[in-house]
Amino acid sequence: MADSPFPVRDTLTEIARLLPTDASLEDAQYHLYVRQQIEAGLVDENAGRLIDTDEIRRRLAAHKRARENRG
Repeated sequence: MADSPFPVRDTLTEIARLLPTDASLEDAQYHLYVRQQIEAGLVDENAGRLIDTDEIRRRLAAHKRARENRG
C-alpha cells in the first residue's frame, strides 16, 4: 500500500473496526487485499492508465476476428 494516501496503521485500524468480532485472520487479509486493489485502481485512474469498457470490447472483437482469419 505504498501509494495509499492513508498511513498503514490507520488503514488496518479501519478494517479491524469494520469487521465483526468473530472475523478470522483470513477475513482481515481479504479486506486488506480488496482495499489495496481499490487504491491501486484509483492510482491508475488518476494516472490515466485505464481503458474504457467499450474500447476493450472493440479490441477483443478485433482480436477475435484476427484469430478467426488466421485459421
